[in-house]
Amino acid sequence: MLLVYTHKITPRLKYIFKHICTRILGFPVSFTTTVEDFIAHDSLKMSYSRQALGNEFFVKSHDIIFEQGLSDVDFQVHDWEETKCFFYNGEKSGIPFDIFAASFYLLSRYEEYLPHVKDDYGRFMAKDSLAFKHDFLHQPVVDIWAQKFKSAIQERFPDFIFESKHYRVSPIIDVPMAYYFKQKGLMRTVGGTLGDLFRLRLKQLYQRYLVLLGFKRDPYNTFKWLINMQKHTKSKFVVFFLIGDYTTYDKNININKRNFVSLIKSVADYSRVGLKVSYFALENFDILKKEKVNMESIINTTLEVSRNSFSKLSLPKAYRNLVELEINEDYTMGYVNEIGFRAGTCTPFLFYDLDYEIQTPLMIYPFQLMDYALLKNVSLLDKKESLFKIINEIKLVNGTFTPVFHNYSFSDDPQWVGFRELFTLILDSTNEN
Repeated sequence: MLLVYTHKITPRLKYIFKHICTRILGFPVSFTTTVEDFIAHDSLKMSYSRQALGNEFFVKSHDIIFEQGLSDVDFQVHDWEETKCFFYNGEKSGIPFDIFAASFYLLSRYEEYLPHVKDDYGRFMAKDSLAFKHDFLHQPVVDIWAQKFKSAIQERFPDFIFESKHYRVSPIIDVPMAYYFKQKGLMRTVGGTLGDLFRLRLKQLYQRYLVLLGFKRDPYNTFKWLINMQKHTKSKFVVFFLIGDYTTYDKNININKRNFVSLIKSVADYSRVGLKVSYFALENFDILKKEKVNMESIINTTLEVSRNSFSKLSLPKAYRNLVELEINEDYTMGYVNEIGFRAGTCTPFLFYDLDYEIQTPLMIYPFQLMDYALLKNVSLLDKKESLFKIINEIKLVNGTFTPVFHNYSFSDDPQWVGFRELFTLILDSTNEN
C-alpha cells in the first residue's frame, strides 16, 4: 500500500490518487496528514504537498487539487520526453509535473464546465479541447503519466512488486436504426416509397421492395454476422439499441414491433445490451426514465449501461441523470469525428461531479474511435494505418481499446467497404504479441 502524506485531504485528492494508483497501476493507497504516521510507515510512501518533509519521494502539489468549484486555471503545456504535460512544479519535485492535478483536470472534464461554443447538436467539439490545441489528443496521457509515476516509485522502492496489466478490447455496437426498410409501418413505408419516386432513386426503390417481399436481406440487418463474430472472440460486445419514440432525430423501429423486440432479446443472449438514450431524453429526465423501464422490460434484467445519441454530453446534467436512475456505466465519452482520447485516458474512470465535489458511482468507459472518423481516410490502407496507430498507443500502456461501430457499418453500402475487415483486425489485435 502507498501512503501519501499531504497537508490537506480533499475529495479531489482521494479521487485522483485512487484512480492512478489503484485503477491504473493496481495497488491501494491511503492518506495521512500526520507526520508521525508517515515516518512509521515501512512500505511505499510519498509526500504530496507544497514542500517536502525531508528526503522522501516528493511531488509538489498544484492548488487545483485543494480547491472547490471552478476557477480560471492558468497553465502552460510543456514537452515531456515522448509526451506532453502541464502544471510544471520545478526540479525539486520527484516528477517535474503535478501529474495528479493534470490528470484530475482531464478526467473531471474541467474544461467542459467552462464557457465554450457548442456544435449544432449541442456537443463540446474536439478542436476546442486542450488536448487538440496542444497536439496530445492522440495519446492516453493520463496512463502515460501513471507509468512514469510507477517508474519513479520503482526506482525509489525497487523491492515492491507491481501487478501486471494487459491490453484488451471492448467493442461498442451502436444501433440507431436496426432496419433500413423493414418494420417501419405503413405510413413510413409509403412515405419512403414516394420519396424514392420523387428523387428518382429507382435502384433504392427496387431494393426496398426486394427486402419487403422477403427476397433480400435488409441492408442494416448485420446482426447474424455480429453474433457470429461475438461467438468467436473473448472480447465482449456492448450493443446499444435506440428504443425512444420516433422524432426528427431518432428514427428507429417502434418497440411495439414484435420482431424488433425479438432481435434485442436474441442479441442479449450473446452480448451485453444497453440503452442508446434518445436525443430528447438527454434533456428530459422523465423520457429517460421511461426508456430505461422499457429496455428493462425487454431484456428482463436491470439496465446497467447506456450511451447517448449523437454522442451528445452535457455536463454534469447528463451524468447526474444516470446516477439518479442507477445506471452504472456510460459509453459516451469520446468524439464522433476525431480519433483520440477525450479525457486523456483509455482506462475506465468514475465520474467526479465538480459542482458537488463528490465522486459518483457512475463508471465512464471512454471510446477512442468511431467508425465515422475513419471515413476521413479515402483508402482502406489509410484507414488501417489510422487504426493501428491508435491501437499501438493503447498497447503501450496496456489499456482498453473501446471502438464504436454501427450495425450499418458492416453493410454492403460502398461507403462502408472494408469495415468488416477493420473490425476483425481490432478483435485480432488482442492475439498479437
